[in-house]
Amino acid sequence: MTLPNPMISPFSILIVAGERSGDVYGGELVSVLRARINGVQVFGCGGSAMREAGVETVVDAHSITMAGITEVIAGLPRVQRAFRVLLNEVGRRKPQIAILIDFPDFNLRLAKELKRRNVPVIYFVSPQIWAWRRGRIRQLKATIQKMLCIFDFEEEIYREAGIPVECVGHPLVDLVRTSLSREEFFARVRLDAHTTTVALLPGSRPQEVHAHLPVMLEAAARLALSRRIQFIIAVAPGLDVARIERLVAGIERRAAVRIVVRATYDALHYSDAAVVASGTATVEAALCECPMVVVYRVSPLSWLVGKALVKVPFYSMVNLIARRRVVEELMQSKFTALNVASRVEYLLDHPEARESMLQDLRALRSRLGQGGAILRAANAVAELLEYRETTPAQPSASGFRKADVETRATSQDRE
Repeated sequence: MTLPNPMISPFSILIVAGERSGDVYGGELVSVLRARINGVQVFGCGGSAMREAGVETVVDAHSITMAGITEVIAGLPRVQRAFRVLLNEVGRRKPQIAILIDFPDFNLRLAKELKRRNVPVIYFVSPQIWAWRRGRIRQLKATIQKMLCIFDFEEEIYREAGIPVECVGHPLVDLVRTSLSREEFFARVRLDAHTTTVALLPGSRPQEVHAHLPVMLEAAARLALSRRIQFIIAVAPGLDVARIERLVAGIERRAAVRIVVRATYDALHYSDAAVVASGTATVEAALCECPMVVVYRVSPLSWLVGKALVKVPFYSMVNLIARRRVVEELMQSKFTALNVASRVEYLLDHPEARESMLQDLRALRSRLGQGGAILRAANAVAELLEYRETTPAQPSASGFRKADVETRATSQDRE
């Protein structure tokens, strides 16, 4: 793959994310950095959010994002090509720093190669070493300069291992916001604002949608048999909406279903309940204070291997952060249309159960930090780049004022 020579710039940053959530966090982080470092060039692997922030995505994250174990094996040739493209670009552009966001199977290997090329690495969003493959912490200690974790309980793990670490908090605390009023949202999706509404979030990867959405839709049809109800499918950017529309066409006569893109937070905030594929979306639903049922399914082999490797009491991030069962988890064989419909029906028909879950979800917010995660991450990048203000009133030659980032983060904390 041949790319045009980049414009000469005193500063170049590599940034790599493979998941939709990492793409969003990366886009926000790059927006802050580009506003404060004149002429900085940012390239790497990402999706639509990073491209909108000005990142030259020499690799599209959508092409290498996979779930499960057997599923990953099938996609290895694409991953290998992407890896080579990134390393070739690192050789040509010689970035001053690399920001690797989550996506550990890919990024830990990349960190090792960057170490060999003397490119310092900041790792943003810790791999889930507390759940499985704890041995990765040795790889991280050997290859990265600093870990920026988003959960408070992760910080102690890295300190004990002797890895420079900072808990910046969860970026979603600032990012999860509605954009429309309830009336505006329901008018836009052409649904009744006074009818019971359930949001369906099948996942951000094509294979997740394929595994989850048909079961979700069958559960929706079951629920529609006994009550007046409507459904909103929140689709992640980059997914094949036409394919999802074909799936929905099969049940439209039995239930009112709408598809929305880039409106996940509105859909969650204004829904009475949600069925959510396990992952970052469960944290988004929690911050939207939407009662939920969490589901997930992978291939039988991936499930068996995962069961042997993963040693945690829960699967959903909501329950893991709370350290107890807050939301129902329907995984693998338990994920059936009958079970989903039954659990959603229970939430809708038992106000006390809804209120108990809502109280737990509100309490969860305090475990995610007070806001300002992206600004703290930007400050960590500034420190690694060794930018310093020459005087309290004078910015550095690059235009990046380290103190300005710190002030903004502190101000947002107070809010």
